[in-house]
Amino acid sequence: MEPNRSAHWADQTADRIIAEWGDRDSYTCASGITPSGTVHVGNFREMISVDLVVRALRRLGKKVRFIYSWDDYDVFRKVPLNMPKQDELSAYLRFPITMVPDPWDRDESYARHHEVDVETVLPTVGIHPEFIRQADRYRAGTYAEGMRRALEMRDLLKITLDKYRDEDHKIQGEWWPVSVFCSACNRDTTEIDGWDGDWGLSYHCDSCGHKETGDLHTLKGAKLVWRVDWPMRWSYEKVDFEPAGKDHHSQGGSFDTSKHVVEEVYGRKPPVTFRYDFIGIKGSPGKMSSSKGKVVDLPDLLRVYQPEIVRYLFAGTRPNTEFVISFDLDVIKIYEDYDRTERIYWGADKAKDADTEARERRIYELSQVDEVPAEAPYQVPFRHLSSLLLIHQGDIDAVLASLPGLKPSQVGHVRSRAERAWYWVNECAPEEFRFTVSEPGRKAELSPTETEAVRHLRDDVVARLETFADEKAVAEAIYAAATAAGTDGKTLFRAAYQALVGKDQGPRLAGFLVTLGKDKVAGILAPY
Repeated sequence: MEPNRSAHWADQTADRIIAEWGDRDSYTCASGITPSGTVHVGNFREMISVDLVVRALRRLGKKVRFIYSWDDYDVFRKVPLNMPKQDELSAYLRFPITMVPDPWDRDESYARHHEVDVETVLPTVGIHPEFIRQADRYRAGTYAEGMRRALEMRDLLKITLDKYRDEDHKIQGEWWPVSVFCSACNRDTTEIDGWDGDWGLSYHCDSCGHKETGDLHTLKGAKLVWRVDWPMRWSYEKVDFEPAGKDHHSQGGSFDTSKHVVEEVYGRKPPVTFRYDFIGIKGSPGKMSSSKGKVVDLPDLLRVYQPEIVRYLFAGTRPNTEFVISFDLDVIKIYEDYDRTERIYWGADKAKDADTEARERRIYELSQVDEVPAEAPYQVPFRHLSSLLLIHQGDIDAVLASLPGLKPSQVGHVRSRAERAWYWVNECAPEEFRFTVSEPGRKAELSPTETEAVRHLRDDVVARLETFADEKAVAEAIYAAATAAGTDGKTLFRAAYQALVGKDQGPRLAGFLVTLGKDKVAGILAPY
């Protein structure tokens, strides 16, 4: 079945781009961020939203340039609380981020460290943009023409920027669309003294007293202020699509003003856009503290979620919808939801109607890191896999060997899930979820009623475990054993879990008995 071409919001956005800009061979899609600290999952939402639209355009046979701008010529305004060497970094406040040293001593700068972290991990989730470092562009004089144009139009720019401001926040006094990092002390503590109407710009520094007149082509510290810089780059790069967060898309926000600037100053239509919403976090991605500036980043997600499920979290949610990424027991449900989408794609499950099927199939396609696999992946539910790993004390090879019908071509995918399940069990899952299978000879303290229930479980169910057709039959036999023992299911279950794992609760008992096997369970229950 060929899915509906516009079944997904990414396809609908691609259609809007073509309708707005005309049916061309190629388009430019853009995204970007200031690498002022850890690039977190909220930032990642923009990256993957653009990637999904890029894929939708390419599906229509279009060439797409996907550019990602590192705004590393922005000012280093504050030291994030989760950074090392706080005092050393504080000495570089007001510098361009690209000139702040890397506190980990790994990369050429603080900015580059955060850029490399992202550039290294993005291919894991199938995202391959063309990265642009704005510090390099400005220092090379690439935007000299754009800065001169802004200076020529500064009166109009002032009116445009004031359009959405109330009287208390309108620009007061002389205003310039260009700022300068001092060439002597590197700080942005400068004031523009004048522009000669051509390429010459004069400034002085309030921090060190330095004065200079430089050519916009070679004055390395000169750059446009944000609300002019963004639309200038839309024009320079011929951007056709760029989304933005709800803060930028607020009434009178930077996107509103940038639309006017790009049209009235740089003579180009604004890009097609949409607003993406914020992301909440539920649970903890490991034993890391959420205080002291800790943020959740893409590597945190990938420790718990397979790459295709990271993509699914975003492909399956409209960008303007706020949602929560979970690290607690909800992880199990997210894996279950993905597995159902996968079964719908491969025809193992039916969707409720044709529209739902088309949408689920498209979500599955967009969730894949590269192409859709050549065969249906082997599915083992995340909850069950976690229990298997606990039973085998984290021995992934033993778990893989226990899975019936697993083909060699499917092992890598299941191993990937198992590695994440074991991390989740140990680092994220609530304590009550974890268990250790009791060794033979250990005897739990049970009441006479509970002891009788365990005996019936052992003699009526475990002793003939291999005779049951499926887990449902085992479950029915468990309840029959409770009745035979003169008690209820709740009492038997608690007693069984105390005997098997030393807790009041555990994995689904029927499946747990089958997984452990007749001999192992009989050995554990022998003392009763």
